[in-house]
Amino acid sequence: MTDSTMRWAGRGTEPDAVDRFYAVIPAGGIGSRLWPLSRADAPKFLHDLTGSGETLLKETWDRLTPIAGEDRVMVVTGRAHRAAVEAQLPGLSDRNIVLESEPKDSSAAIGLAAAILEHREPGVIIGSFAADHVIGDLRRFRQAVVEAVVVADQGYIATIGIVPTEPAIGFGYIKRGAGLEVEGAPSALLVDRFVEKPDLDTARGYVDSGDFLWNASMFITRADVLLTEMAKTKPDLVRGLRRLAEAWDTPDRGAVVDQVWPGLEKIAIDYAVAEPAAAAGRLAVVPGDFSWDDVGDFASIAKLQSGGRGSDLAILGARARVLADSSSGIVVTDSDRLITLIGVDNIVVVDTQDALLVTTSEHAQRVKSVVDALKLSGRTDVL
Repeated sequence: MTDSTMRWAGRGTEPDAVDRFYAVIPAGGIGSRLWPLSRADAPKFLHDLTGSGETLLKETWDRLTPIAGEDRVMVVTGRAHRAAVEAQLPGLSDRNIVLESEPKDSSAAIGLAAAILEHREPGVIIGSFAADHVIGDLRRFRQAVVEAVVVADQGYIATIGIVPTEPAIGFGYIKRGAGLEVEGAPSALLVDRFVEKPDLDTARGYVDSGDFLWNASMFITRADVLLTEMAKTKPDLVRGLRRLAEAWDTPDRGAVVDQVWPGLEKIAIDYAVAEPAAAAGRLAVVPGDFSWDDVGDFASIAKLQSGGRGSDLAILGARARVLADSSSGIVVTDSDRLITLIGVDNIVVVDTQDALLVTTSEHAQRVKSVVDALKLSGRTDVL
């Protein structure tokens, strides 16, 4: 069976625009809230954090290839992670791995993928999906992606907003706007505005109102539209990206990357593109009614492992030796050291060869401050 046949088996009557869809997986960042498990040389997308036996990156690949096809998935990652990414994804073609010489945030990563793909295939529709998210109900996920592709084909930048299940304070929110009359995308809406991470009372109000969705930073758009919108606020960045794209498939790539990449502005795509597009009425949202988590901290992993019950002790690690009595939370270990817990609730224990973290689920978000302190103190050997 050919890759094309595998891709479209069971597709049914999906719109023709899906034929021009290309999935982009930005695989960057170290996941500092998951230190000391996640490190610069082994970021969180290269770990199995769900107990499935697959890394987050491989799970992302597995849910996108049935929609786009193996030959139409691009991964943007750091040079240091090339070997690990290729080992995880043997179906990834060499021309579809884009290496960053240094991290420049999501605008440069996604924008470069868009510029390369538009240069190769004018009119291509791209979708950006982070390498380190956990998603359930793949049928509903696919349905949301297909609707977003249809909306993108009409010239909008589309995002998939997650229907919230609780008043989470670790995510940004999207306020729903008026409905869009786009055939093939019945649930699509305009975005009224983006909202930064709220406090708990505000988040409760958002969820109770039914007017807000979680911002999962999934963006689907024609590549040329993305670059045009980005150029309105960041023209120098787009000029650099287009220059890189023109040289990408030529012998001049290395020299141009060395010359251009260091000078690119470091900015998140939410600020450079999504928020300005929303203000201009050019951003649409498709509600995603499926389970989603960005695995932002160890409390998130504990919830995933316990199925959301919040009362069990989750244990991750092939060699884990844990003895627990009346305890809950999570233990993550890559050693064979015996870990004993007695009468502790919502504990977080992360045991690695050179660092030990002990905190609670309540304070799991504060792990990032430890990483920042280690950087300031120059103790980069454990980062």
